[in-house]
Amino acid sequence: MWHGKRVSVVFPTYNEKESIRDAVADFFASGYVDEIVVVNNNAAEGTDAEVAGSGARIVHEPAQGYGHALQRGMAEAQGDIIILAEPDGTFSGEDVIKLLAYSDDVPVVFGTRTQRELVWRGANMGFFLKWGNWAVGKLVEFLFNTTLLTDVGCTMRLFSRDAYEHLAPHFSVGGSHFGPQMLLLTILADIPFIEIPVTYRQRVGESSVTGSKLKALALGSTMIAMILRYRLQSWAGRRFLPPWPHPHYR
Repeated sequence: MWHGKRVSVVFPTYNEKESIRDAVADFFASGYVDEIVVVNNNAAEGTDAEVAGSGARIVHEPAQGYGHALQRGMAEAQGDIIILAEPDGTFSGEDVIKLLAYSDDVPVVFGTRTQRELVWRGANMGFFLKWGNWAVGKLVEFLFNTTLLTDVGCTMRLFSRDAYEHLAPHFSVGGSHFGPQMLLLTILADIPFIEIPVTYRQRVGESSVTGSKLKALALGSTMIAMILRYRLQSWAGRRFLPPWPHPHYR
């Protein structure tokens, strides 16, 4: 609970059998999380057994893909505030309070993993990923004249219930680039947001995407193509979604 608001965490899982139980315990230990929804997205056998008895609620999403899993999890979440994160050991439950503190000021908070002092030894944030995410962030910042953006690929983020419900009807990506679509829709709807540094640790196991430079490059290219498409269509006068109805959030 945060200032009278219920807090939900959504964990999509595919290859996190070895870390999911510890991740659930870590986020509950923050003292602010009321609910954790684990979305089994055709996950490794035994994942449900790891979640059982942890206090988290598990749901199944058969449509394969990060976007499909998150959309299902957010639709299932019952909190007034929804936090998205990975249950692979990379993110810390202690950072929940960071996101919540800024949720008093803005309805959307994005994490960034580019603060060197918060990136632990062994974390998958080498030169290629760090500066690739930074470059794409700067492209978005320039094209849309946004506030500071340094890491479009960070998957730890917070949405108020109002912001989520405003964006949800316009989600259309089921794959790994769903995260950037959420960012772009937030920008196009003029929803206030901020980016804050979060802790980034070594992953338990191997990522199915960023573990391969080739796959990461392909994902980055898809992100850039989507960013340019949204910008060009916006310049052409297309309205993707209604503007945010709460210009003075507080």
